[in-house]
Amino acid sequence: MNQEQFIQDKVRTALEALYGASGANLPIQVQATRKEFEGDVTLVVFPLLKTSRKSPEATAQEIGEWLNANVQEVESFNVVKGFLNIRMAASFWKEVYDGIVSYRDFGHLPASGKTVMVEYSSPNTNKPLHLGHIRNILLGWSVSRLLEENGHKVIKTNIVNDRGIHICKSMIAWKKAGNGVTPESSGKKGDHLVGDFYVKFNDLYKAEVAELEAKGMSKEEAEENAPILQEARQMLVKWEQGDKETVELWKMMNSWVYAGFDETYKALGVGFDRVYYESQTYLHGKSLVEEGLRKGVFERAEDGSVWCDLTSDGLDRKLLLRKDGTSVYITQDLGTAVERFTEYNLDEHVYVVGNEQNYHFQVLKLILKKLGFAWADSIYHLSYGMVELPEGKMKSREGTVVDADDLLEKMYNTARETSLELGKLADMSPQEQDELFRTLSLGALKYFIIKVDPKKTMLFDPKESIDFNGNTGPFIQYTHARICSILRKAAEAGYKAAVHESVVFNDKEISIIKLLNQYPQKVAEAGTALSPALIANYAYDLAKEFNQYYHDVSILKEEDALLRDARLSLISTIASVLVKAMDILGIRLPERM
Repeated sequence: MNQEQFIQDKVRTALEALYGASGANLPIQVQATRKEFEGDVTLVVFPLLKTSRKSPEATAQEIGEWLNANVQEVESFNVVKGFLNIRMAASFWKEVYDGIVSYRDFGHLPASGKTVMVEYSSPNTNKPLHLGHIRNILLGWSVSRLLEENGHKVIKTNIVNDRGIHICKSMIAWKKAGNGVTPESSGKKGDHLVGDFYVKFNDLYKAEVAELEAKGMSKEEAEENAPILQEARQMLVKWEQGDKETVELWKMMNSWVYAGFDETYKALGVGFDRVYYESQTYLHGKSLVEEGLRKGVFERAEDGSVWCDLTSDGLDRKLLLRKDGTSVYITQDLGTAVERFTEYNLDEHVYVVGNEQNYHFQVLKLILKKLGFAWADSIYHLSYGMVELPEGKMKSREGTVVDADDLLEKMYNTARETSLELGKLADMSPQEQDELFRTLSLGALKYFIIKVDPKKTMLFDPKESIDFNGNTGPFIQYTHARICSILRKAAEAGYKAAVHESVVFNDKEISIIKLLNQYPQKVAEAGTALSPALIANYAYDLAKEFNQYYHDVSILKEEDALLRDARLSLISTIASVLVKAMDILGIRLPERM
């Protein structure tokens, strides 16, 4: 039950009784009472002064007195200038709690009829996934789940950047220094192996640049004319021309990377409904460029390159095709966007991409609008901050990234060490322990990353993330396990969670019910903001409330059987809502720890 809506309805009745005013369009503004004031719901009186023809204080006082006398769910009220603060009675909150318990899909909002596509991950096939990708993937997955809970049909999608100069760099380096090595012969995951050759290319490139500089070239000239870079560019042209040898090498090395990516996605517990490949969509983008040329939206330069002049819109000129006819990132994005909106009749499209691409998406939307696609305004760039380490930023070309697979292994080992130190796993089999360590490590990683507002740059500290105290995933997981332990002991004693009509909840219990009742609103707010961080921090607040409650009251030892059973019901509901909230984040809550 929504207390704001309840009071709004009662105030409408009060206005008719007091002032003869009626109608659905009365300017009744109700909101949650601010923390510094006493009350649950606040009525803003100022819009009602034309109706009452009295001062704000007198109007608030009269409405408060009427509600207190005629609505049993109103316990008390106070007036602060033009604001009427209303405190709801315990009977109201008990009715609210009954509704929470009886509604199986509590927190899941009604179907909206909207179809939303969420694109995330979007890796390049020249390197393995790293910590930066992990933030993208976990954010994309949880945003998708959040939108599903908001009643939308969601299509989770991935675009694999499997072509381009960066791919050719790994291919050239493998040809020059690979000696025919494969994942099987090296014992390495395919994405790691190909990533090694991307780093190797950079080493060879630097050596050639230094050699050219030693022969008298400027640094800029040397960087532009290094032979290995020229070979990579020539290879890209050959690929787009369908050269058999080049395409076969490209297929082989990409297949290695795909297999490696799939392992990492599985370990993270994420997936996609649809996977696109740039190699299959860029031609559509090139055809759009030709269409734009015909319409006069784009222009061809003297060297053959194609541009879109956005200077009149306050932006720059944007390259769409290079002089050799090869496409750039935005060419592919144009084609993919049109393909998706056409195929799925999307209402919205959310791109989960780092904030370094803010300008790119500003340009993408503008070009699509110039091409005549009205749905361009339905594109939303969920821009997120980078993940940094205590030692600074990561650089793929220099091999200084935190590899996703290495990080997952490190998190597992940290979870294992931390759990074993607590010494409570003696009755668990090795298989059960292994499953617990994986659950805790993923919970720690996902929560630590998702709890930060997407727009903020974040500093990742693996050790801090797995602390069993504080705002962490393991703290919430441990809270759930503790509740499950209490409920198991209750079941063994023959107790049953239930709330009898005669039970009266105390103030602490009512505060928990209020927090539980906020969950659907939090889901809606987080869905609108595309911020799973709101759900993460709500779950933390709820876990904290339970732990304080458990410290302050007796549950299993409560002598009043009806009160004991009501408290068992309350903590069971806390556990249920924690499971719902953390499921949005892709985090499992164990029943034993």
